[in-house]
Amino acid sequence: MEETPIVYIISDSVGETAELVIKAGLSQFNNGEFKIQRIPYVDDKSTIDESMQMIKEKDGMLGFTLVDPDLRNYINDQAKKMNIAAIDIMGPMLTSMEREFKMKPRLEPGLVHKLDEDYFKRIEAIEFAVRYDDGRDPRGISRADIVLIGVSRTSKTPLSQYLAHKRIKVANVPLVPEVDPPGELFELDKNKCIGLRISADKLNDIRKERLKALGLGDHATYANMQRIEEELNYFNTIVNRIGCEIVDVSNKAVEETANIILKMVQK
Repeated sequence: MEETPIVYIISDSVGETAELVIKAGLSQFNNGEFKIQRIPYVDDKSTIDESMQMIKEKDGMLGFTLVDPDLRNYINDQAKKMNIAAIDIMGPMLTSMEREFKMKPRLEPGLVHKLDEDYFKRIEAIEFAVRYDDGRDPRGISRADIVLIGVSRTSKTPLSQYLAHKRIKVANVPLVPEVDPPGELFELDKNKCIGLRISADKLNDIRKERLKALGLGDHATYANMQRIEEELNYFNTIVNRIGCEIVDVSNKAVEETANIILKMVQK
């Protein structure tokens, strides 16, 4: 029985990019029936020498992705000397791009994986913000990077989503005098909690506009100044009890508030 052909992949990262490209090519031959073996995180000539010797003994084919031009040249030279069929997956592309863009490549291994990781962290944070929005599940408080607290209409939800796009997991909890906050809020590290303060006049204007948008009159209790003062006093009681930082959102856009919070997180 004839042995299944084997293709080795040498990479300065995990080798996933090279494997995808090689598999795409192999699918056009031998019904795609090939063995693939990765040799990842190769960053020196001695490892290349050992790998090339093994490939030669196994009569294998080689595909490689190395961003270091010295290592690329070395492996190409060795492949010619040892009569090993080798495919330089990254080299020709980098050369063409460098010529077209008139700039040097970063020559940093694993950037594709870093980009993928960044993307998935962002998606995870966005899903987290949706799941733990508006205090719907108090379990999110202990799992969050940041917990935003404030009365209704202090931009808790849009802030949570904005920060999620910065890969920060945010839960938010509304403060209402008639409803006790979840106990998890008082067990949280105070540095992870941020109170969103707003002036009574500004909140009154926002709530009136909200009622109009809903087709309701602006005289509802929701926009009543006495009620607003009651809610804001309750907010002060809770943030003082927690001892958390406070950001005044009265005259700030969501982006401006988010940038302030990001600086606080970085500290």
